[in-house]
Order: sequence, then C-alpha cells, then structure tokens
Amino acid sequence: MAIFPDSTLDSERTIEFEFVRATENAALNAMHWIGRGDKEAADEAACDAIYGVFDLVDICGEVVIGEGIKDNAPGIFLGDKLGTWKEGSPRFDIALDPIDGTTNISKGMANSISVMAGVLTPPDQKVMKNIPSFYTHKLAFGPTVAKAVRDQHIGEKLLDWPMMQTLMFVSMALGKRMGELVVLVLDRPRNQKIIDDIRAVGASLRMVADGDITAAVAPSLPDSGIDLYVGSGGTPEGILTATALRALGGDILQRMYFRDEAERAELAGELSAADMKKVWNAEEIVPGDKAIFCATGISDSFLLPGVKLIGHTAITHSILMRAHSRTVRYIRAVHDLEHKRIRLRSDPSEHLI
Repeated sequence: MAIFPDSTLDSERTIEFEFVRATENAALNAMHWIGRGDKEAADEAACDAIYGVFDLVDICGEVVIGEGIKDNAPGIFLGDKLGTWKEGSPRFDIALDPIDGTTNISKGMANSISVMAGVLTPPDQKVMKNIPSFYTHKLAFGPTVAKAVRDQHIGEKLLDWPMMQTLMFVSMALGKRMGELVVLVLDRPRNQKIIDDIRAVGASLRMVADGDITAAVAPSLPDSGIDLYVGSGGTPEGILTATALRALGGDILQRMYFRDEAERAELAGELSAADMKKVWNAEEIVPGDKAIFCATGISDSFLLPGVKLIGHTAITHSILMRAHSRTVRYIRAVHDLEHKRIRLRSDPSEHLI
C-alpha cells in the first residue's frame, strides 16, 4: 500500500484545477493554428502554455508519459519536470498530450483535445505504468461491460476472442441486439481486419481519423452513443485513457502491438517473455485512486465541444475527473479575449492571447 505524508493526502483535490487551467490555456493558445496546416506549431503553442502554468505551481511533477518523443514534434518529453519542485511539494507522475489530434487541428477537422493526467505518488516512487511499445492493441468499454467482465472472470481473455465472440458478449452485457451495437475504430490500415470483422457481424461501425483518447473514453460516457472501442493506437494515448477510465468506472485492456519484427526483437531483448505478451487493464496501468484526469476541447469530439469563438469571447469546455471520488466535472468557461491573459514559458510576462 502506498504511504503518503499526511500533508499530501488531499493534494490532488487542491491541484486539480491547475491541471484544468493548463489544458484550457493550451487549447486557447493552439486555437489560432486550427486549419493552418502546421501541426508542429500548434503542438508547440500548447506545450508552451502548459509549461507556463506549471512554472508557478508548487508540485514536483515528473513526466512519465510524454508525447513529443513519439512523433518528433515539439513537445513535453519523458523525464521533463513540471512545477516549481520546492521542497515539501507533493510529487506527481504526469502523463499528457498537449494536443491529441495534431493532424486534425492542422486540417481544421474535429476530434482534437488537450489532455493531462496526474497521479499522486509517494516519495521516490513511480506509480503510472509506462508500456514501452510505440503502439498497443486496445479494447475499451464502459462500466456495465466492465462489471460483466469482472463477474464472469473473463479478464484478459476478452482481448483475444474473435470479434464476433467479443461483440456477442458486449451485446449481452448491454442488453442490445448485435445490430444496435456501435463500435468505434481508429481508421488505419493496421486495423482493417477488425473493421472487416465488425462489418461482417452486422454491428454499426464508426471511425475516427486521429485522436484515439476521445474515442477510447467514449464508451464510458453515457451520452456518447458508443459501446466499444477496439484497435491499435498510440501507447501514451492508451495510458491517458486508462487514467480517465479509473474515474469513470470503465476499463481498457492493452497489449503491446509491434510495428515490425525489428521492434519486436528490440523489446524482446529488454523484457521478459511474459511482459511481451502481457495484457494490462486500467487498474494495473494506474494503480490506486490518487489520479486526476482533465481535458479541454480544441475542436469538437465525442468527449468535449471545441473552442467556440464569438466576437471577442472564447468559450472552452473541459472535463475534470478524480479517481478517488469518481467525480466527473464538466466545466464551461467564458473568456473575454480583451482581458484574458496567459503566461507562457517562452514569454513569462502575462499577455493577451
């Protein structure tokens, strides 16, 4: 059991709104790049805003899941520090993607968010699991299906079943006919067999071009209209999804997916045979209940509306979750752009957006 100093036990409650301020500012700073064809500039703007917020927050935050390494974009990287790191400040493992859906934002398309997660950690320990592969194969589902998985002791087997068997199980758990199920898949060639199998059994298929955090969280949201997310996608996005699902009561199963034999061989030299085949669920990836998840919409998605510009006003929509209380807050903020100021690391003085 993790042991925390008494002074840090409620730290995630007092810090959680700083996480929201960071994703709000990232969305506002990146919105100028919507549709301008430069995903790196959008990502850099979001990162700059997140750093700017946390440069003034008294935490010891270490990025254990960073987004820049994966695609060589400007980013906040694995091992980077967030917060002031003042002595006695609470320690957090942090996972983030300043923009999930950079391609979407560059093209002016839907489904882009700024997202962060933090887990309160004891001194000198790491809590959040970092799966080392570039991609993982994922299966994400909501609380009703998660309960059925636990009650029937299915566990990791669900990830290996044929798609027809998986969809039959989900349809029974939800009390739906097969044709009423809605399955969401990331539109990639590597997921084509899954797409074909879903169509073959008559379930309804939805696809997204980019941004699989919102897609994988969707089955756990009661009003999303999505019953299941399946397919391979980025590993950091899967870790962030797991944090959200710890608060929503859903679950995600993940196993390393290898792009080619070279990647498989490289990881086989570093990991045990059991780890190469292991299926992680959300609780194994984010153990305990000291987790925060938040996101702010940049363009419209299953999870959140995007930034709305009306005259000199910007309206943002954010979601904030705590695993401990399973409280989910939806935050609508109205920003007067003639007065709204944000701080960037590149320009520490507060200035208009």
